[in-house]
Amino acid sequence: MLKRKKESPEAEAGRPLLKSAAETQDKTKTLAQIMNGYSKLLIDDPVRPFKEKNLDEIGAAVDYGVLEALAGTWVSYNVNYNKNVDRPSIGSGIHTTIMPSPGTNSGTIPGKFSFDCEEYIEKLTFELVPGGVRNRGGASELFCGAVKYDQTIKSVNQVEGQEALKYTSIHEENGMYLWLSDVYNYAATPETIKRDRGIHAFSEEDYKLYGYKGEYRNEPLVKLSPDPDKKDYILLSELPEGQEYFEIIPAQELKPGAGIDGPYFIPDYSISRSGVIPHGSTVTLLGDIAPSGSNYLIPGAPEFPYGDAAWQTDHLAISRTMGGAGASASNPINLDEPAPDWVHETLTDKNDPGSNKIYTQRILANELYPYSVRPDLRLRDTLRNQEVENYVLVKMSSKMPTGAQGGIINVPFVNRFVPTVEVEFSLWIETVIENGKEIIQLQYEQIVFFEFDFGNDGGTTSWPHIQVNTLRKIEDIPEDQRRIIEEQFFDCKKETPGDGDAGNPPAGCPHHKG
Repeated sequence: MLKRKKESPEAEAGRPLLKSAAETQDKTKTLAQIMNGYSKLLIDDPVRPFKEKNLDEIGAAVDYGVLEALAGTWVSYNVNYNKNVDRPSIGSGIHTTIMPSPGTNSGTIPGKFSFDCEEYIEKLTFELVPGGVRNRGGASELFCGAVKYDQTIKSVNQVEGQEALKYTSIHEENGMYLWLSDVYNYAATPETIKRDRGIHAFSEEDYKLYGYKGEYRNEPLVKLSPDPDKKDYILLSELPEGQEYFEIIPAQELKPGAGIDGPYFIPDYSISRSGVIPHGSTVTLLGDIAPSGSNYLIPGAPEFPYGDAAWQTDHLAISRTMGGAGASASNPINLDEPAPDWVHETLTDKNDPGSNKIYTQRILANELYPYSVRPDLRLRDTLRNQEVENYVLVKMSSKMPTGAQGGIINVPFVNRFVPTVEVEFSLWIETVIENGKEIIQLQYEQIVFFEFDFGNDGGTTSWPHIQVNTLRKIEDIPEDQRRIIEEQFFDCKKETPGDGDAGNPPAGCPHHKG
């Protein structure tokens, strides 16, 4: 988990409390400014005490971490600098989706699947929630910086015989990111004890049985004698060092200061994401900023592989359980060269013994190759001619190797036929220098694993559904792309001669707002 050094609430007292949503969104910072001062939180680091009188100041000063850089509306940015790809990009995003073939079920013919690969455009909006979201855990308090998100995706396809491109809504999602770093210790005080007391009132029986002299039984008693007839109890705080004791009477009330010695909570991760997808899945991902050495703000551009090195199963639309298209790390397919000849041949038992190649042939034969095989190469090719000054990489997952876990809940239909079992998500937040100006750019890769059908050996197949895209603020994309985005997502229709409202675009067009 990451932390950033803050002033005490007392030092913040003279500042205004909650900022309006507009003030929060409009305050522009560079990525370097947002990331300034972060370091890894360790058990030896000081813990801030929570005080009720500072509640408003603590909430107003809540940290959003790197999520602060996401505030606003992001849209597709479409460029491709790969000269080996002749087909022009009609959408910045790429998705690969594998579903059960019609007529199949999980108990009969194995291995039949349909494969879709499309380009898409997108609108992704983030809104910082003013004020900290308080999670109360007794001696520990966590104040979350909450960021709402809303995502809309439309596929882009060319229809034979039609000049206009076809845009189709294919994905909606909304949810919340949380920055989880503001942890406080809340020890018991006389005020909280009096306010919240209700477990054990003063009892004459305590005095008779144990000789307890306090107003409440707020400290353990220990018995000094093994003789069951002797009632020689003393307070634990009165027990001499090394003194043997034979019975413990637990406390039933708190003392002021209880909880100051912990337990201290250090979250496993700094970021969570909870999302609702209308196919019927609700996901929770956990993750953190992935450093390079000790750097959380990494100089230069993200690095993606080329040639044979790009054949990495973790990023392919062909999972390990799908046979690997006859390739492997030691015998890869070079995705920066044309697809192998067999991809466009009729495969038989003679040129494809074991039917390994025919199983995934359609993925390599797709018109969007090589992105149909490894979609994140589109991210690489977008970066080729860009000057990237620095970036932050956020990595999240629903299934962590150890420790705290995220999770996925599916509705019954999805759970029965195509259960979603895992989500892996990488987000690059980049500073791009363009015409002397700093532009924040987002790139992401999301891999969702479905499970359905079975192999010839009875094993379950894991099917990757991959989405990648490059996004910018609408004012940072070219005019021709901006018009498409406005028409598709902001109800900004093309003006026609004679329109009485010409020159006055609809209020929904964010770029034209005055």
